[in-house]
Amino acid sequence: MNGLHHWLCRSRLWRRTVQAHFLPWVFEDVEPGDELLELGPGPGVTTDLLQGNVKRLTAIEIDPQLARDLAARLAGTNVTVIAGDAARLPFANGAFSSVVCFAMLHHVLSFELQNALFREVRRVLKPNGIFTGVDSGSSLGMRLLHWGDLFVPVAPASLAVRLRAAGFRDVAVETGRWVFRFRGAAA
Repeated sequence: MNGLHHWLCRSRLWRRTVQAHFLPWVFEDVEPGDELLELGPGPGVTTDLLQGNVKRLTAIEIDPQLARDLAARLAGTNVTVIAGDAARLPFANGAFSSVVCFAMLHHVLSFELQNALFREVRRVLKPNGIFTGVDSGSSLGMRLLHWGDLFVPVAPASLAVRLRAAGFRDVAVETGRWVFRFRGAAA
């Protein structure tokens, strides 16, 4: 991530946005269960807000330094932080009751790896487990925020088909002004 993006993901603005808008929207009518997996927490603002809502939270972060920093900061809590790739999850089949991600899908290197991530999420979910999250659409503002940074936007219009192909049912994608939320249940 570029410097502006790093700053934003640690900012009070991001914390307030996640707490006031994204968490209620993503978890509307969703019970996360006891075992939640968070994909791509970055510096952990979302992790901080999630940890009080579940019995156990596992976060997987591809950036080794961010993962080490978050693991050290949350040592002794109900959070386990793993350095790893969400497209190659190091967990057993059916290990989690739910999986969530906040504005990270567009950081996955390619369309193919995004699809691999969807299949991996389906694999590690318990039967009827929920995959939910929020991400940004493609816009001039998002492209500028990601200047010199990785940005592979997910098209909301095709996401439902992609999630169904990965093995999800009851898929829903809802667009907002600049973002969209999604959810699907493990078939």
